[in-house]
Amino acid sequence: MKLSSAAILFALIGIGAPAFADDATSNTPVESYSYGMKLDIQKVISISDTADQCGPVPTQMTYEDSQGQRHVLEYSIMGTGCSNG
Repeated sequence: MKLSSAAILFALIGIGAPAFADDATSNTPVESYSYGMKLDIQKVISISDTADQCGPVPTQMTYEDSQGQRHVLEYSIMGTGCSNG
């Protein structure tokens, strides 16, 4: 009986962990990238999806620096909605 209780507890912790990770990211202020900005990127956590538009679109990258601090960086990339013909 104790083994099944422990298994249920670990399963619930595993399901709830991503929700807490999203909360930590939403509380992090968004920094806007400017050309020449010095970045200390140790580990990339996530990159938002690219918009289906033609032209530059904003996207965000969540990362940790070498001190373990979490950052959210917003920058522009080309959208995926452009066609070549």
